[in-house]
Amino acid sequence: MGKIVVKKVVTRKPGHLYYVDGQGNVCEAKMARGGKKKKAAKKPVKKVVKKKVAKKPVKKKVAKKPVKKKKR
Repeated sequence: MGKIVVKKVVTRKPGHLYYVDGQGNVCEAKMARGGKKKKAAKKPVKKVVKKKVAKKPVKKKVAKKPVKKKKR
């Protein structure tokens, strides 16, 4: 755990992270999250599209010829 040496040396900004680096300098980094809240993005409206059904060609019925029986 670190030690507090001096208080109120740095004026803090919301959404920023402060730390002491290896050389003893106070560094400021912007946090990946936090700070100001982002506005909610509008969701795109999905439209329902009816699919077109392709008509299948009608097969014509062909009359079958009667099979002749062979005589023996």
